[in-house]
Amino acid sequence: MGKSRFHWMCFPLSRLTSSFRRCPLSKRTLIIASICAVYLVFVVSQVGYSQQHRDRQTERDKYRHTRGLDHLDVSDAAAETGASFALPTRSNVVYITLKSKRLKPSNIRGTIRPKLRTKVRRNKPANPAFTQNKLGTLERDAGRSKRNVASKTSPRESRDIDYKSLDVIPKSHADAHADSRISSIRIYSQRAPPWFSSQDVRAMRFLADAKVLLIKKVSRGDSPPLLIFEGETSVSVSQQKHAARVDSVCGGQCGVISSPVDTTEVFAFHLDRVLGLNRTLPAVSRTFSLLHDGQPCPVVSWDASLYPGGLAAGRSTVRLTWGEYQSSLKQRCWHKNISPKPDSGCSTVHHYEWSKLALFDFLLQIHNRLDQSCCGFRPRREDVCLELGHHADCGNQNHIQLTNIIHRGHDPRHLVFTNNKGFFDRNEDNLDFQLLEGIKELPEQAVSVLRSRRLREKLLQSLFLDQTYWESQGGRQGIDKLIDVLERRAKVLLTYINAHGIKVVTMNV
Repeated sequence: MGKSRFHWMCFPLSRLTSSFRRCPLSKRTLIIASICAVYLVFVVSQVGYSQQHRDRQTERDKYRHTRGLDHLDVSDAAAETGASFALPTRSNVVYITLKSKRLKPSNIRGTIRPKLRTKVRRNKPANPAFTQNKLGTLERDAGRSKRNVASKTSPRESRDIDYKSLDVIPKSHADAHADSRISSIRIYSQRAPPWFSSQDVRAMRFLADAKVLLIKKVSRGDSPPLLIFEGETSVSVSQQKHAARVDSVCGGQCGVISSPVDTTEVFAFHLDRVLGLNRTLPAVSRTFSLLHDGQPCPVVSWDASLYPGGLAAGRSTVRLTWGEYQSSLKQRCWHKNISPKPDSGCSTVHHYEWSKLALFDFLLQIHNRLDQSCCGFRPRREDVCLELGHHADCGNQNHIQLTNIIHRGHDPRHLVFTNNKGFFDRNEDNLDFQLLEGIKELPEQAVSVLRSRRLREKLLQSLFLDQTYWESQGGRQGIDKLIDVLERRAKVLLTYINAHGIKVVTMNV
């Protein structure tokens, strides 16, 4: 029975093979080629299906990771381990988590994705090669245009240039109106980070986006001249006239244009706000099409209260020698609002202000206030203190004059940190510890930020707002390098606090 069934099953196959042998050679070749082609198509389709299945599985894993299945919350574990992205839970603009060993900078994500905007064709400026050295040529050409209110001052004190439409590099004359809503200050959430006040945000937007109406070079006697621009604001005409009567330099709202090499001014402003000191003037980075060869340069908010007697009289400066400064630290001048004795030698500055200044200057290694002669570190040949011979005065240090100690005319108790020229290329073995000499207390709010290990996260969120500065420093990678230096100095400062028993107190004055 089994053999008959086997023969019955093999009979069609034997009959098919015998008929195949009797076919001509050309037909046999065609049949074999057809069978091979069908088999090849089948194999290719199976390989493509398996590859597509693996790609879908990989995308599914990536989607699970980016949706936060593997991340750690910023508020709980950002400083310990971290992850690549955290869901927005606060009003901050950017939420960044950190890894213990950062091999490659993470991507920064906003709380709300900005709407895609149609790119507008940008026209090249007519004369991009304008520099400060050609300022006089523009001044002669500007004589035909309308003078600003500030031009009523003495011709020796100021020289005006009425541009009417001096535009920044991203906006030419043709597309300024089309891009009027695009700001270089990036705030994607409903509120700016909590360390910025509403006045800070308004000042930053003005400095970065206001249309420039007037640029003038203002002389200050022996000091280097100021390059000031006046921008178009929504202030009423009556308020502008009142401001012009009060401030002869600026008829409305103005900003001081600095050199492109002074980019530390912008970083110092953000660090000051993150630490809660609030002693610097708002500063942003802006690119002018007709200044500094189109390079981004810092623009600092103009504050007329620093010059209560006018530019000729100079700023409200506290004049102290190093010895007098150390003596005032021991007496704790104006502490608890107790007026010092007339013969005590105290200045008008509150005792806590020196603590804030010392902490701020140490982190940025700004020595042009408390250590102009570079007595606390090893200066380089190109440092100003060596070029001008100030370093030789360190032998009689008590008689060295402190410089750039500024306060507002109506507020002599509080300092204003200006000319914040910091140094990020100074190693930890050459830090200026003289900036901390005599300091026995430091502000609790600033030290708590350093101890919380969230300095990097907050600085990244803050600096991300200024798009021009962010891109001029090389994006996330360049900003990370600056923060690396600051974090190492913060560790040194915390060690110094513990080693010298410095008190950390609340300084709400």
